[in-house]
Amino acid sequence: MATAAKERRLPPALPLATLIGRELRAGGSERPTLRYGHAGFAKRGEDYFLVKPDCLRVPDDPSSAFSVFAVFDGHNGVSAAVYSKEHLLEHVMSALPPDIGRDDWLQALPRALVAGFVKADIDFQRKGEVSGTTATLVVIDGFTVTVASVGDSRCILDTQGGELQLLTVDHRLEENAEERERVTASGGEVGRLNLFGGQEVGPLRCWPGGLCLSRSIGDMDVGEFIVPIPHVKQVKLSNVGGRLIIASDGIWDALSNEAAAQACRGLPAELAAKLVVKQALKTSGLKDDTTCVVVDIIPSDHLTSPQLSPKKNQNKLKSLFRRRSHSSVGKLGGKSASFGSVEELFEEGSAMLEERLGRNLSLKAASPPFRCAICQVDQEAFEGLMSDNGGGFCSSPYAPWGGPYLCLECRKKKDAMEGKRSSQSTACR
Repeated sequence: MATAAKERRLPPALPLATLIGRELRAGGSERPTLRYGHAGFAKRGEDYFLVKPDCLRVPDDPSSAFSVFAVFDGHNGVSAAVYSKEHLLEHVMSALPPDIGRDDWLQALPRALVAGFVKADIDFQRKGEVSGTTATLVVIDGFTVTVASVGDSRCILDTQGGELQLLTVDHRLEENAEERERVTASGGEVGRLNLFGGQEVGPLRCWPGGLCLSRSIGDMDVGEFIVPIPHVKQVKLSNVGGRLIIASDGIWDALSNEAAAQACRGLPAELAAKLVVKQALKTSGLKDDTTCVVVDIIPSDHLTSPQLSPKKNQNKLKSLFRRRSHSSVGKLGGKSASFGSVEELFEEGSAMLEERLGRNLSLKAASPPFRCAICQVDQEAFEGLMSDNGGGFCSSPYAPWGGPYLCLECRKKKDAMEGKRSSQSTACR
């Protein structure tokens, strides 16, 4: 009852375009300044990060600038992490329609992130390598921040006043009951490592493979129910900005969200990243690779980073999930909900592609009817192609599909992830 009453007190939702327009009319700068830094220590050498502050949606058009920051925590080798660092962003960008305006681009981005992550997984598995990786990819366009993540690397937002907001969900079988249920329903087995004599030790793992995570990129030796479909969250900061801390589990296993933020408040981003890593090592030693990227989003009329000084009794984790299911449909249809100095624009954590690649795109430009929504390759119509009553297409003879067109290969991948085909029959090699 208290939660429902709190939600009823939220101000009316506003379209993204309205938020952007209101910001411009108020005379505020649409493009903040970014200050960033990174640090880390290697134990296995399987952590990688990506810093691309000067991306352009439209070539030679500075007004279309955006920035990308990411952390990849590899396991069973470095190949998947290296591949994701080099190719994940291009797969995401290829899934975005060309020649669309900024508000359409921001609304299309969550869906494109899903397609890009799945495409990266399919392409990497074709290489026949068995490594895997977490991926936390952060796209910053003005004051709008979009985060897509699989695995247990994490991104938190530290806002003015010291309130923390978690922008990712940990896909660890040990802590995430909904993911355990999904994995077992799709054909996997979840249990601890069984030693000789029947003694069970360690965290919960998925079998075959023994992976502790329920989502990743790569891992072709594990069942296809370990999916690359990311949790995606999009928020819009107020014009006071904020600080993002993106880090691998080597940080989060040692420090709480609050401790990581507190360790570096009031410091410039480059020094802040080093202090977070130093505090993690001081707390638990070098047990794992530790990688941290700190990004300050600063109004352009300010030359210094946000103070981010905590107020009394406000230095608490403020989750934006509002007790919502981690895997439930969280689409806000381009609308926003207000949480203090942050507007929530979109959140979705479902592992079902039909919910992530649905027809409700809110785009002015549609893709060609036979272009695969994941691999973005134009296909010719083939015998057995079926149309649903909404105008989309599905590939017979597989299970009914209400989403956009998928080529045969990507349709096999979708069905395997949902437990409708065995991973042995999914041609991803």
